[in-house]
Amino acid sequence: MWRMGFRDRRAAGRELAGQLLDLAQERPIVIALPRGGVPVAYEIARALHAPLGIFGVRKLGAPANPERAVGAIAEDGSVVLDGDTARRVGFSQSLLDATLEREGRALLRAVERYHRGRQPLGFAGRTVIVVDDGLATGLTALAAVRALRDGGAARIVVATPVGARESIGLLGREADGVVCSLIPHTLVSVGSHYRDFSAVSEEEAIALLDDAANEYATAAEQAALQPSARPEA
Repeated sequence: MWRMGFRDRRAAGRELAGQLLDLAQERPIVIALPRGGVPVAYEIARALHAPLGIFGVRKLGAPANPERAVGAIAEDGSVVLDGDTARRVGFSQSLLDATLEREGRALLRAVERYHRGRQPLGFAGRTVIVVDDGLATGLTALAAVRALRDGGAARIVVATPVGARESIGLLGREADGVVCSLIPHTLVSVGSHYRDFSAVSEEEAIALLDDAANEYATAAEQAALQPSARPEA
């Protein structure tokens, strides 16, 4: 059942962008978490005239219920794990090791396809806005925040249309800021706050990343052709 929220991910991104406009002066990089975060981040990058990139993170699901996150792995190989929950849902150390190896390989293959031969955006010393379509456990976003911090990001702001109160608190302790449009009293599911929460295909995500790169490059070229402002006499 659709609850109060957003028409779709891109509409959510446009609404969320309005809360982030003050960051434009910091010339941020917008980083989407695949795949659902890409349409949201695309609208934010357009509104802030910022480059859009992607950072690979992959949820580690419970053995009998893959939708239940017990951790996440980032493209740099770092892992965030809720150890107590992992043990309760049946993860032995050997099963966890095998799962990390399998998911890590799949993640790196996906990251290569997303980049399509382009160099990843350099975020060292920059303000980075990390965008996902929702925060349930917050573990995938946490994995990204920690990896980006280790990679030298100067300031990290997590932005999401909807999130669980506990997850917002979790991210708030590690990111420099969290911006969330909707924090329900109880988050039953992220998708219940979207009228259209259709799965984002890899092809759709790549097309949006390509469009954003072309738009940013065109804007940069046009800016370079503008005559320099002259001080008044």
